[in-house]
Amino acid sequence: MLTADSILSPQPAAQRLADLRRFYALLDDLARRTGGPRTLAACSGRMEWPQRGVYFFMEPGEVRQGSGEGLRIVRVGTHALKDGSRTTLWKRLAQHKGQALSGGGNHRGSIFRLLVGAALLADDPALCATWGQGSNAARTIREAEREWESRVSAVIGQMPFFFLPVGDDSGPQSLRGIIERNAIALLSNAGKTPLDPASTGWLGFRCPRDRVRSSHLWNQNHVDETYDLAFLETLESLIRATERRS
Repeated sequence: MLTADSILSPQPAAQRLADLRRFYALLDDLARRTGGPRTLAACSGRMEWPQRGVYFFMEPGEVRQGSGEGLRIVRVGTHALKDGSRTTLWKRLAQHKGQALSGGGNHRGSIFRLLVGAALLADDPALCATWGQGSNAARTIREAEREWESRVSAVIGQMPFFFLPVGDDSGPQSLRGIIERNAIALLSNAGKTPLDPASTGWLGFRCPRDRVRSSHLWNQNHVDETYDLAFLETLESLIRATERRS
């Protein structure tokens, strides 16, 4: 039985490559069913969104090398993994997008934004020394950070993504959490033979977080874990249950 607590042995590179090819074939079907990909820069809460789901971000210039053609997935995420959480899919995506009018945002509420911003500041972190400091910040600090929040919004806003609707209850054992965890473990290159590696100019290589650099993903959690092959069956079932959009 597929659970969030499975302990598994690493898959050999040949098996992982085959699983990556199947994974991307499934995501191609998902993109067709959900009308994707789209970008956050072109999205708003007025659009039709499922209450809950898993999202998959790609990045311009980051192409697959080995598993097939097209852009590679650079971040997988979900939401409402705590019991009782009411966070919706769009609310989580909106945290990554930032503020539509100002172009700013709150990197303290989005690890995705924090990581991208840290990479943009790699040459001179002193340009925004408060970046990533604390879980809250005074208004004056947030205003001083606005330029960098805006730059992060511009980068993330142009990343194509699509989503998988999964309307299960909140909690760590949700199917959304299982899909997120196993997809990241499959995609991650941390401690493994690199498959579909990042380009030499990938912004993530400038990030000070080793897990981002070694995994070739804008993720930190689950990058050093082993995936359960059974999750692909679950993923396929969920995608097949997704209603096609005209």
